[in-house]
Amino acid sequence: MTRGPLSLRTDASWQVLEGFGRAVRAACRTVAPTDQEELLDVLDRAKAEGLSVTFRGHGRSYGDAALNADGLVIDMTLLNRMLRWDPVAGIAEMEPGLTIEGLWRRTLEDGWWPAVVPGTMWPTMGGCLSMNVHGKNNFAVGTFGEHVLDFDLVTPRGEWYRCSPRENAEIFYGAIGGLGLLGAITRVRLQMKQVDSGLLRVEALTGRNLDEVFDRFEQRLPESDYLVGWLDCLARGSALGRGVLHRANYITREEDAAWPRSFHTEQQRLPDTILGLPRSQLWRLMRPFVHNPGVRLINSLKYQASAFEDGVTYLQSHVAFAFLLDYVPDWRLAYGDGGFIQYQVFIGHEAARSTLKTILTLCQKKGLPSYLGVLKRHRPDPFLLSHALDGWSLAMDFRVTRANREALWALTREMTACVLDAGGRFYFAKDAVLQPDEVRRAYGGDRLDRFAALKARLDPDTLLVSDLARRALPSFSPRYAPAHV
Repeated sequence: MTRGPLSLRTDASWQVLEGFGRAVRAACRTVAPTDQEELLDVLDRAKAEGLSVTFRGHGRSYGDAALNADGLVIDMTLLNRMLRWDPVAGIAEMEPGLTIEGLWRRTLEDGWWPAVVPGTMWPTMGGCLSMNVHGKNNFAVGTFGEHVLDFDLVTPRGEWYRCSPRENAEIFYGAIGGLGLLGAITRVRLQMKQVDSGLLRVEALTGRNLDEVFDRFEQRLPESDYLVGWLDCLARGSALGRGVLHRANYITREEDAAWPRSFHTEQQRLPDTILGLPRSQLWRLMRPFVHNPGVRLINSLKYQASAFEDGVTYLQSHVAFAFLLDYVPDWRLAYGDGGFIQYQVFIGHEAARSTLKTILTLCQKKGLPSYLGVLKRHRPDPFLLSHALDGWSLAMDFRVTRANREALWALTREMTACVLDAGGRFYFAKDAVLQPDEVRRAYGGDRLDRFAALKARLDPDTLLVSDLARRALPSFSPRYAPAHV
């Protein structure tokens, strides 16, 4: 893109962009600024031309959070420099387009790892802040935003704010998890976690049903740095909710026979082959099994194999443990042309077991079971639109086809009613289905009204809009509504 008086309406390139799950898409104008001056120029021109704006990183949000039908999408991935790295204090200062991968590759050999990472290394810093991502250690260290020291935010009016828990705190707690609706994050300063080794000690555990999974999870929590569960969402009867837990702990230098080599980036590589096949082609092998009988077979084999390894421990690199979603490139293509939606629910501790049993049973009854179930334990955080609470989450993947789409969306409405009755919440980075009344009930009118007031102050012309905001948060996006294509 070049600077100057060109019209975004006529000169910005058109692309059909997808959510990561490929079940939702939109035709959008796109531009990719290369520096902050160009970013500000694009925002000024979009405002002058009456174009709504959405920010996008590497497109790892599963739904429509980074889509803007008929509007402008600003691709932030070229703003990807590491601005400063302090290997003594473990503080990284970055542009918003730097990925988690770009971060750990710069810091790990100095003995520092991001305190919080999601299940893939490809989200950008701006995306991690805007969605306030969480990881397998949320119960212990909270969300990504809790490790942000400060950031810079530029509003559509060109106003610049440095935000921290002490400076412009209202913006700090609103923009982290604020879906990119308050302004453009242009710089991030993050506190990293010091580690003594490039390896973790991992233990595998099985639970014969959901109650046993919960029990073993709670027993291991006090002695775990990371803990995550996989559920077989097709198991029935007395095996309903059976699963496998993986706990991991940091190890000392003395426990690491490969120290200091384990810090080196080449020791953190994911394998080039899995089961003897190039991992880049594995999605093709997976695709014929992505239906109810196929997933039931795969889940059964996975569970039985894990049961033989119950209590076994082994050493694994940070990358191998953290980024399971990156083992098979393009794995999402295995779901077929209709893609999939991920539906993640957050439920308070007291109601979680019974509510998740209800949800798993409901999915099976409707003939639309989830093909993946990931269980995590959470703690609350102070951010305005936070999904986190003192409780549990279950992330579920549902294949979307032309034949099941209507029934699947109806199922999500039933599941949402169960979650809301239990006082639960949802995660906008995964969402493709929530409606305004459901969002207001989940987050409360007071929180939403406070966010709306903050948006009115920072973006009074409502320039910053996304398809997610139009669908689920229409009070934040009354203008620039597109004619849907």
